[in-house]
Amino acid sequence: MDPDFGLFAAVADEAPEALEALGALVRAHGNSGLVELSPPPPVPGTTVLSSALCWQMAAEAITPLKPLDFEIVPLGEADAPEMLALATLTKPGPFFSRTHELGAFVGVKVGGELAAMAGERMRPSGFTEVSGVCTRPDFRGKGYAAGLMAHVAGAILARGETPFLHSYADNAGANALYRALGFERRADVWFTVLAPE
Repeated sequence: MDPDFGLFAAVADEAPEALEALGALVRAHGNSGLVELSPPPPVPGTTVLSSALCWQMAAEAITPLKPLDFEIVPLGEADAPEMLALATLTKPGPFFSRTHELGAFVGVKVGGELAAMAGERMRPSGFTEVSGVCTRPDFRGKGYAAGLMAHVAGAILARGETPFLHSYADNAGANALYRALGFERRADVWFTVLAPE
């Protein structure tokens, strides 16, 4: 686990030795996030910072909501500071200084400044996660998030993979957008962040 990329960790099972190893990882590297079917049991040497029910959603096809009237541009290393600043402002989920290196990211720029972005993160076999979807508050309502998500998910589908994402269960607005684009609820998962005691 490299905290510059993300905070995700996992254990194969909930045996005492596995939980002890997870606790040692958290104590060594700092805050760690688990995405599991249920909240984890107590992990030695850690405390729960947050725990929230999320929906894992996947799409077999994407339905764009309307024709785009803006340009989607690829984002790269030169955009990294702006990407981190946008994610820090809007909190789309865990995003750190090198998260953008995990997959392709695209964005919308207005007046040369990054107004919105979306990209790829986790890549289990046959799947790629759509992640980092966010729009600056002063640019919301222009269809940027929907257009970027459709673009990213379409690229994933074109590779023969299935796009998926995670969304907080109580984020009604985002979940409605994801459904409109063709994402369907696949599973309920818990996102739990552990911190060293």
